[in-house]
Amino acid sequence: MAPITKCFALLSLVLSVTALTSPHISNNVFDHRRAVARVAVQAVTGQVDAPLASKRKRSLNKRCSPKSSGNSTTSSFPSSSASAAATSVPVNVAPSPVLPSSSSYHSYSSSQSIYQAPTPTPTPTPTPTPTPTPSSSTTSQAAQTSSTSSGSGVPDGYLSGINAGQGTYYSTGLGACGITNSDSDYIAAVSHLLFDSFPNYDGVNPNTNPVCNQQVTATYQGKSVTVKITDRCTGCALKDLDFSPSAFSALADESLGRIDIDWSWS
Repeated sequence: MAPITKCFALLSLVLSVTALTSPHISNNVFDHRRAVARVAVQAVTGQVDAPLASKRKRSLNKRCSPKSSGNSTTSSFPSSSASAAATSVPVNVAPSPVLPSSSSYHSYSSSQSIYQAPTPTPTPTPTPTPTPTPSSSTTSQAAQTSSTSSGSGVPDGYLSGINAGQGTYYSTGLGACGITNSDSDYIAAVSHLLFDSFPNYDGVNPNTNPVCNQQVTATYQGKSVTVKITDRCTGCALKDLDFSPSAFSALADESLGRIDIDWSWS
């Protein structure tokens, strides 16, 4: 029993010296007392518990260092050199990305050429030119000018050339053209068909009929006579002429009454 007591006393002495040399024991008396009691129990029972991890104290460099167990004969708390070594471990730090400055961005943007589509040129729409419409008076005047190319004043193509018909005579007086004649005058009346259909006649006032005062030359068996149209014959065919007695006598005897003639505008 005496050797066990001596060992226990020696172990207690070693632990006390170790606790006094440790800086953490002086700061925490309760931890020191618990460690001494735990070592005494282990010496009596012969069981060794797993060392309890002591509380860690934050160092000035904000890194945690583990404390050594209480039953170690040599204190293994990290020294200032170990802390310095841990601090000096190189840490890989990713470089900060280099952002393009605003001046370089603007210079790049300004150096880029921007394509602009050409603006289409509108095609002018031609404006139709209105065609002037000739008035009725202009048309009639042009028709009269173009149709009366001969000296007789009769439109070209209207009963032109030699016309064959019959000749008669009648007692003269006031004619359809508004002219009063005598039997001695060399005049004649045309058919009502020719009188009413003569070009440019309005069919209203017979005194203004363009056929009035037109001259006609008639022939019969080698004889000819020139007369002026002053009247309208209602019983004559289209190409017949009704003469004054003196004009008829210039062609044939009045006793014949009706003769076949040829006539033309003169």
